[in-house]
Amino acid sequence: MEPDEAGLVARAVDGDKAALEEVIRLLSDPLYRLALRMVWRPADAEDATQEILIRVVTRLASWRGEAKLLTWAYRIGVNYLLNLRRKTPQEAQQLSLEEFGGALADGLADADYRGPEATVLAQEVRLSCTQAMLQCLERGERIAFVLSDIFELSSADAAWILDTTPAAYRKRLERARHRIGAFMNSTCGVVNPDAFCRCARRVPKALATGRVDPRRPAFTAHPVSPSGRGVAEAAAQLSRLHDAAAVMRAHPDYAAPQAKVDAIAALLRSGRFPLLE
Repeated sequence: MEPDEAGLVARAVDGDKAALEEVIRLLSDPLYRLALRMVWRPADAEDATQEILIRVVTRLASWRGEAKLLTWAYRIGVNYLLNLRRKTPQEAQQLSLEEFGGALADGLADADYRGPEATVLAQEVRLSCTQAMLQCLERGERIAFVLSDIFELSSADAAWILDTTPAAYRKRLERARHRIGAFMNSTCGVVNPDAFCRCARRVPKALATGRVDPRRPAFTAHPVSPSGRGVAEAAAQLSRLHDAAAVMRAHPDYAAPQAKVDAIAALLRSGRFPLLE
């Protein structure tokens, strides 16, 4: 537990609005990034983050420092996301990694895209593709992979978040790693130079199908945290690392939209959601 977390939470529970807003500020971006990896689309991640933050704040009085505040908040967020009734498109289609691989091969251009904003659009394809890839995993495997190989949490912390044993968690994680690793090694040219798929060759198909909107790119134009990695920094990191986990991890440090965070703070200040014992 961070030394000042207990005091901050105590002040928030006692009605200190500045402390409450600081709690929201500390948690909003990490929880948004968690939601984004689980639900794929930024708009859906915004909605999920709002629901998670309300649950976190209304349960603040029950936090006893059994884990770091963020780890405790992740536990609440993971429970919400695993039980979310809304399905991503991949989930709704029950699309497997094998079927997704076939979709990647369909319409792959013979040469890299050289049109306007070629670099940005190739990055958008990469970021969107890794998001879609995660959705092909069953939710339990997806969250195990996200917590360990993307957020780099320890097995002990991840198991606590999922309310399971470290041994059971590691078993689930190994299944997810095996599936993602085998898939990316056979398809992704970033991971394996001999694999068939190249982000720059997927751009024409992505544009034609509307998966990527050059006027409103979902990921390359997304705001990032004040001191976090942007698209260029994430891409530079990726150029040095070529394993599956590194590719999945090389996203910018996305920030929850400030307007949404402000709206959540105003909603909580309204008194409609008291801090419950």
